[in-house]
Order: sequence, then C-alpha cells, then structure tokens
Amino acid sequence: MIPVRKAMRLRVDSGQILRWFLATAAAMLTTILLVWLRANSTTAGMVFLVLVVWSASQAGIVLSLYMAALCALSFDYWFLPPVHTLQLVGAQAWVAMFSFAIGSVVVSRLAERARRQALEAEQRQTDVGRLYSLSQEMMLFEDADQLIRNLPGLIDRIFALEGVILYESDYDRFYSSTGDAPTGVRAHMEALTEGLSPTLVPLAGYHATPLLLGMRPVGALAWRPDKLSREVSAAISAQVSIAVARSIAIENTARVEAAREGERLRTALIDSLTHELRTPLTSIRAASTTLVEGEGLDEAARADMARIIDEESARLDLLIGEAVEMAEIDANVVKVKMSPQDPHSLLDQAVEESRKILASHKVSIVVEDENSPGSGESASGGSVWIDPHLLGRVLRHLLENVAAYTPPGSRVKLSSTRTDDRLEFCVEDNGPGIDPLDLPLIFEKFYRGKRTSGQRKGSGMGLAIIRAIVNVHGGGIEATNVPGGGARFRFWVPLIDREPSRQ
Repeated sequence: MIPVRKAMRLRVDSGQILRWFLATAAAMLTTILLVWLRANSTTAGMVFLVLVVWSASQAGIVLSLYMAALCALSFDYWFLPPVHTLQLVGAQAWVAMFSFAIGSVVVSRLAERARRQALEAEQRQTDVGRLYSLSQEMMLFEDADQLIRNLPGLIDRIFALEGVILYESDYDRFYSSTGDAPTGVRAHMEALTEGLSPTLVPLAGYHATPLLLGMRPVGALAWRPDKLSREVSAAISAQVSIAVARSIAIENTARVEAAREGERLRTALIDSLTHELRTPLTSIRAASTTLVEGEGLDEAARADMARIIDEESARLDLLIGEAVEMAEIDANVVKVKMSPQDPHSLLDQAVEESRKILASHKVSIVVEDENSPGSGESASGGSVWIDPHLLGRVLRHLLENVAAYTPPGSRVKLSSTRTDDRLEFCVEDNGPGIDPLDLPLIFEKFYRGKRTSGQRKGSGMGLAIIRAIVNVHGGGIEATNVPGGGARFRFWVPLIDREPSRQ
C-alpha cells in the first residue's frame, strides 16, 4: 500500500505534468487555428498575448513564461517575415518580437499578482470562517477541562492539519490530536514556555508557538504542517490562551472551594462531636455523682445508675470510634490489605460480633454464586481476595443500623452474590424502611433522617463512613426500600479470585 504522503505527492506531480501538457497543446492548437485563418502578425500577436495572460491568471507566472516562450517561437516562425524560419529580419520584426516578449512578461507578472491577491483573499475568507467555527465549537463546551482535552482535535479537524499538540505549563500536561507528543516536540514546547532557547531541539515537522496571557506564559501550541499564516496562528493562539487561562482559573477556584468546604466540614465535625460527647459525659457524671453520694439510694436505684453509666459509656465509645474512623478516611491513611476469604465466613463473623445487639432479631445468611448452576444457600463459590477488616467494619455498621431502626422480632437477611466482575453483599430487613426524602442524603456526613432523628442518638457519620470504606476498596453502595416494607443496603467490591500480584 502506498503511504498517504507519497500518494498525495504523486497526485500533485501528475497535476503539474497535466498542466504543462495542456499549456503546450493550447499553444499548438492556437497556432494551427491562426495559420488556418491566415491571420496577420498583429492579430496573431494579440491572440498569443491573451493566451499568455490567461495562463498567468490560471496557473502562475512560471507556466505563463513557458507559454510565452512557445507563443514567441510560433509567432516568429509562422507570422514574422521571413516566415517558416526563426530569423528576425528588419527593424520591424525585432520591434514586434521585443514588444511581444516585454508585453508577455509584464502582463504575466500583473496577472500573477492579481491571481495571488485573489487566492490570498479567498484564503483569508476561509481562515475567518474556520476561526469562527473554532470559536463556536469552543463555546459548546461547558466544562473547561474537557475543552482543553478536545482543543487539539478541534484545531486539527477544522484547519485540516496533520497533528496538533497543546502543552499546559501550570500542570505540566500535554494533549495531542494524534495520541501522543514526540519527545523532541515536548522538549521544544517546554523550552518555549520557560523562556529558553529551543533552537537545539528538533521539532519533527511541527511549528510551535508560546501561549501568552498578557506577559505570562501559560503553555505552548504546536502543529504540522506549517501552513497556517502568521495572522491565523496568532488568532488561534489567543483563543487557546484564553481557554487555558479559564481552565486554570476554574481549577484554582474549585481547589479553593474544596479547601473551604473541607474546613467547614471539619468545623461541623468538631461542633457535632463536642455536642454529642457532652451528652453521654453529662449523664455519666450525673449518675456517678449520685452513686458517690449514695444517700437515700436503694439497690434498684443504684442498679439504674450503673445501667446509665454502662449505656452512656458504650455510646461514648461508639462516638469516639466513629470520629477516629472518619479522621483516618479523611487523612487517606486507610489501606486495603487483601487476603483470601470465604464470603460466608465473613458474614458469619459479622453476625457473631453483632450478636448482642441482634439478640431480638431473626437473622439469616444466604451466599449465592451466579456463575454456578444450581447455586443456593450453601453455595459459597470458593475464596475471594478482599480486605476482611474493612468489609467487616461495613457489615457491623449496617447491622448496628438495623438493630437501631427496626423493632424487636424483625427479620434480617444477609446475602452475598458473586457475578462476573464483582462480589456483592446485601443487608435487608423488614422494618419501617427509609423515608423517600432521606434516601438521596443518607450517605452524607452528619445527615440524620427526619423521621428517625428522634429514635437514636448519634453523630450521623455511620453511613458516610460505610460509603468511604467501600469506595477505598474500589466498590460502591446503594440503599433502597423493599416493596412491602423494609430497607435494603447493597454494596459491592471488585471480584478477585486469584492473588492480585499473580493475575
């Protein structure tokens, strides 16, 4: 198969040969027609001059000079005496030939200039249309970052180039319409942005220009072949510079907003924990003071005070544990440590560790494998690679939620399903369910449902911790209501049935 560049070069060469052949044929046919009509020298000279002007306006000065030479030879041989010779005899013949030659050169240059101006005007009109199309398509992108990623492809397509590369210096990122940027071009663009001399770095056919916003460089733009005019390249660079600066400004604004939101959340966390910690501490202090004083207390009252201290201590321990977990997640110190585990054993262990709070509930465990025919309650499907500590924490949090928000005697079903690419767990109950207004928000930090806020005292961090842990494990979680009553929490992680390092 002939390469594209070679095929284009062959088409260009064939077109040039055809034009030269047609010019020769036109000169010969014009000469034959003038001889057949028995035209005089004046008429022949004018016709030949018109032919030269036409060729100059259509094909350029080089071909018109070739046409002028052919016409001069024909004019001399057929119409200047002595005819049928190439000799010039007499002053009149010399003046006629000299006038024809000078006229041919002058009109060829004038026609070439007019043709070039017409082509430049047409090219300017085309460039203006392309610049307008570029600006219109840039306006269609609402996401500034997505616009930056797509800009090289837009410029390449609209201006019919063979490759465009954009370098964003603030984040040291390259975007290319051809997939990747050659090493030499990358080094050249970096040198341009840093104000260094890039002349020693090869450009591999690219033309590069810095992107400036005022006097500050924000990147560089390179394209090939180098066929864009200086005005067009300056206009493109100005538009791209504005787009890059806008992307940087939006990203900086988002970073500032994220930092501000993080500070707000930290303040809310401190306020919430301060309030939540004071409540059990106040109860513990009041009960312990009553026990210490001990005046007028019978055994039943003492037991009641001890129970209050025990319950509020457990609540205080839970709040501190949630605060520590959230702090670990926010600090990105939670790491996934995988080991081969059986899903059924993981569910058994979570139920065993929550047996005290689930004593009045009816718990069942179902483990299924969708890839195994006839799978049922006893089909475990073998071990999978997961972090049992992290997923155990998720299951315990969900079971604590079930115990807190469902009445005694409720049914609780824990299940696990193995699909082609992920391992799913589900905790389902037949309690009152979740208020539909709360469903979109229950995984947010500090959010507590309006209907259940008075049933249980807590910080509102439990479900946010669950979602964060599942996300760290590479999975996701969702909550839905069960038709007929109850809530279902379903979460999943990637299914890895072999040691990760050996896959």
